[in-house]
Amino acid sequence: MSDKQKVFRIGPIRPPSEADSLLLQVTEGCTWNKCRFCNLYRHTKFRAYTVDSIKEDIDIMDWYASLIKKHRKTGQWDIAAINAEMDHMSSEEANCCYMIANWLISGGKNVFLQDGNTLALSAGKLIEVLKYLREIFPQIERITSYGRAETLSKVSVEEYKELKNVGLDRIHSGFETGCDAVLELINKGTTVEQEIRAGKNIKGGGIELSVYFMPGVGGKELSVDNAMGTSHVVREIDPDFVRIRTAALKPGTELYELYQQGRFTMCSDDDKLNEIKLLIENTKECSGRLVSDHIINLLQTVEGSLKDDRLKMLATIDAYFSLPEKERKIFQLARRSGGVTSIEDLSRMTEQQREKLENISMNYGSGRKWDEAMNEMISRYI
Repeated sequence: MSDKQKVFRIGPIRPPSEADSLLLQVTEGCTWNKCRFCNLYRHTKFRAYTVDSIKEDIDIMDWYASLIKKHRKTGQWDIAAINAEMDHMSSEEANCCYMIANWLISGGKNVFLQDGNTLALSAGKLIEVLKYLREIFPQIERITSYGRAETLSKVSVEEYKELKNVGLDRIHSGFETGCDAVLELINKGTTVEQEIRAGKNIKGGGIELSVYFMPGVGGKELSVDNAMGTSHVVREIDPDFVRIRTAALKPGTELYELYQQGRFTMCSDDDKLNEIKLLIENTKECSGRLVSDHIINLLQTVEGSLKDDRLKMLATIDAYFSLPEKERKIFQLARRSGGVTSIEDLSRMTEQQREKLENISMNYGSGRKWDEAMNEMISRYI
């Protein structure tokens, strides 16, 4: 195998839950690429890679895996020897080798298919890729992918069953909202009807579904509609996971420009948390899990079964709202700076830490200025 063949493609994003997964890029960019809150792929033209080129990437991954496996003796990995192998590689090769090493050392069980809309690759081609992937790496236990609701709604139950049979286990989809007015506001390029059809078809095909909800993405004007509409979609589909991704207005996006023009009113942290509360209150018969697996979420401990853990999650939210405004601001600052995870962590802060946060909060002011400051802190993580 020549040096030129020892680099495989790696896309820019993956869900936090796929941190230890092998990343296999089968498409590049996003088929829509017009959402007003996102500019990740603005300068990337969408393309679906050929099956042959994807197989070549899998073969290169296998080559690195064979190289790394030589450095495992009696169940132990020789990290120094693996690092020594990378010392003789180009930076691109070392990056590929590091990914395979990290994957194998973490168990080598999960794979995530990139980029933003993998299901844009035809079901037939994806089936061929999945078969080959599992043939080369038979130890794989889970394969997951991103997919846009508009694209996913065009795939039949039977096609999803075929994909499930060859190893596609879970699909992540950024629904963001279940409200048509909000979908139009953020120019999502999909409808509530398509979300529901996509979700039912995926579930009907036996594949796990993880949908994403963005509290605050509709602004203050559509805050309640955002939560209630999403609750409706979740009830209709009953996805396996509802993942919270707190909305942030990031400079350079069209939604941020709308805010600057006075055509969008930013939600506060409290507004966004109220949306999550409404979602939990209105999905009590759903069996899926609410997941808060991102640092941008204010109360990351609010997660669990929508049915069985509902009261516990609501109690956590109520505990936050029972705090005086001054304490809520201190918690927001501490959370956004990575100092705390839960409300209980406030009691473990030193006097000096609290005094510092109080001084910062006074400098930030209140109302719009405060919300802008918190938005800026959140945006750093996106």
